[in-house]
Amino acid sequence: MLIRQASLADIPQMSAFLQRLQALGKRTRPADPDFVRDTYITSADKLSCALAEKDGIVLGFQVLIYAKPGNTYDVTPGWGIIGTHVNPDVARQGVGKALFAATRVAAQTYELEKLDATIGEENAEGLGYYAAMGFETYRRKPGVICKCFELTTGAA
Repeated sequence: MLIRQASLADIPQMSAFLQRLQALGKRTRPADPDFVRDTYITSADKLSCALAEKDGIVLGFQVLIYAKPGNTYDVTPGWGIIGTHVNPDVARQGVGKALFAATRVAAQTYELEKLDATIGEENAEGLGYYAAMGFETYRRKPGVICKCFELTTGAA
């Protein structure tokens, strides 16, 4: 498995598996190619979009964006906001763990102190994943659970 930054060329595969997640009831946000491009690849707030691939197949990706004042998730400005998306064909095979290792390095490079993951309260897989990565619940809002990961500057 290769971990690298996502590019414009990855958009069709990223969009296709996000659409599969929608069909499986595991995603409610848009999944079309324009959304993928604007949100995960070219957003001015994006710090990283780590992508996992094997043999040219996108296995998953994890975006890290900078929380600015007034952000959609109401996350404390200056934190990082992450979102993780794993192709359902390779769920529970270490893709998320490998992506978080890359995202954590990026977060430390940008000297972020905390990361937020806002997860739908019905998303047991997502909640379990973030708990396994060391995120802890710090608040709840209608329909979502917000988890926080505290980074230690300079940690590996």
